[in-house]
Amino acid sequence: MTDALEPFGARLRTSMDERGPLCVGIDPHAALLGSWSLPDSVAGLERFALTVVEALAERVAVLKPQSSFFERFGSAGIAVLERTIAEARAAGALVVLDVKRGDIGSTVEAYADAYLDPDSSLFADAVTVSPYLGFGALEPFLERAEQHGCGVFVLAFTSNPEGATVQRAVTADGETVGAAILAQAAARNGGAEPMGPVGAVVGATLTDPIPFDLAALNGPLLAPGLGAQGGTPEGLRAVFGDALANVVPSMSREILRNGPDVPVLRRVARQAAHDCRTALGYPSAGF
Repeated sequence: MTDALEPFGARLRTSMDERGPLCVGIDPHAALLGSWSLPDSVAGLERFALTVVEALAERVAVLKPQSSFFERFGSAGIAVLERTIAEARAAGALVVLDVKRGDIGSTVEAYADAYLDPDSSLFADAVTVSPYLGFGALEPFLERAEQHGCGVFVLAFTSNPEGATVQRAVTADGETVGAAILAQAAARNGGAEPMGPVGAVVGATLTDPIPFDLAALNGPLLAPGLGAQGGTPEGLRAVFGDALANVVPSMSREILRNGPDVPVLRRVARQAAHDCRTALGYPSAGF
């Protein structure tokens, strides 16, 4: 069994301080493969994913492969995902595997073993999970994360219009479902320094106020939606307020559409990291 890593919150804090607060998604959907003049095949998938790793894994704080775009190619696609994760982590990037899994009992235990057990070929630094079968059902994910120095990003307030129907519904206690999820995540993080392992996904494009003090989460806030979806680094303050220090801004198409030229991908990502540093009040260093 591999020794436990340093806690995820500490590793993420160090990585963002050193490399800049930026997460880049690896989303090899068919349209992007085509824009790179790659076939919509396993070979095209592999070329795309490993080019992103080559360009960015030694430079950005976080890479976030979206599992579905690999899964659609079956076992061969999963093999590419395994290699993508391993090579990105070996190059120094933290890997958040975007799987949005959520289940109960032995099923969620199996998911936790697949993604957060260091002996698994799909082992990542963190995963995204869905709490909508009950926050308590995520316990195997939370236990593995604490045991192995990993992180868990819980869907809380997402930017898709359909999400509000569930996330902003009011519970019997008078709080929204999303706020209740964040409160339970905050309780799990406790007083961890510099932040706990349980993060949340909060969309960067949200305009309605978040009915929770995000700074009280004491965990990382993954903020998708920058770039092609309309969010901007400058707009993060309006969404996250006093929690800016823990925000992990995420871009995908805004950067990936500039491939497959490695120097160009690096230049665009460097500028994005700089813009996020400035917006979040970081020192002006970076890759």
